[in-house]
Amino acid sequence: MDRFALLSTFIAVAEAESFSVAADRLDLSRAMASKHVQALEDRLGVKLLERTTRRVRLTDAGRRYLERARRLLHDFEVAETEARGERLAPAGLLRINGPVSFSRTHLAATIAPFLRRYPDLSVDLTVNDRVVDLLEEGYDVAVRIGRLTDSTLVARRVAPVGLHLAASPEYLALRGTPRHPSDLIDHACLGYAYSAEGPSWRFANAAGEEASIRPRGPMSANNGEVLTEAAIAGAGIVLQPDFVLGPHFAGGSLVPLLTDWRSPEIAVHAVHHQSRHVSAKIRVFIDYLAEVWRVPPWRIDGDPSPR
Repeated sequence: MDRFALLSTFIAVAEAESFSVAADRLDLSRAMASKHVQALEDRLGVKLLERTTRRVRLTDAGRRYLERARRLLHDFEVAETEARGERLAPAGLLRINGPVSFSRTHLAATIAPFLRRYPDLSVDLTVNDRVVDLLEEGYDVAVRIGRLTDSTLVARRVAPVGLHLAASPEYLALRGTPRHPSDLIDHACLGYAYSAEGPSWRFANAAGEEASIRPRGPMSANNGEVLTEAAIAGAGIVLQPDFVLGPHFAGGSLVPLLTDWRSPEIAVHAVHHQSRHVSAKIRVFIDYLAEVWRVPPWRIDGDPSPR
């Protein structure tokens, strides 16, 4: 039986000196109020109330216990009030994990305005390109890009991400420009070691034609920016997200390839552990990401409209 329900009933009966009056105040039957007090006495192994047909009196032990019970109930109510307030006004440390390239180019830029909106929050942002264990490593939320594989997490899609093929002008001058996905078999393709999309590059065009190739090349890496820099230096062709390639397309150091073909769009997800009550700090952070990335700033001209 709920210990605090027992305390509340005992306090009400002691103060009213009546089971009937206390039961009315608590919206209980008289029998239930009596059962609560009896259960508390049985739990403590001491008699708290002397009952007669005309009134109820505190025993010496009951009088001493009443003061402590009042303090306990007060502290419990204060704790509940503070917890409800935390749901409405987030506070404390929010531990976030994110991928390296995306955190550097976009996630980090969201932190300052987020903290200005929620000044009672602070953020600890850790970046790496492996899939972390949120519970074991102590993270509240992780930002992940691509296909999700951990079904034990709650995930919310907060933004779309496009994938594009690219190579440097120097590489294309030396090796030629592919015109069809099948041409990639004869090119140096730079592979991303942590790709959530698997070992194949998949494409489709407006006519509904589909193609899939398994890239081969002289280099792979576990970071998209590293591969992109290698592509800029002429090492080969990359398939990378728009948030990595966009600035290089604009600057001319990389050239978009097979623009009539598209790879399946992926997404930015915010993930956290399942819980009956998601803390305010996690909830407002995920809502904020969905708000500021509703129209992603990294979209490349010609990409489909977001959402």
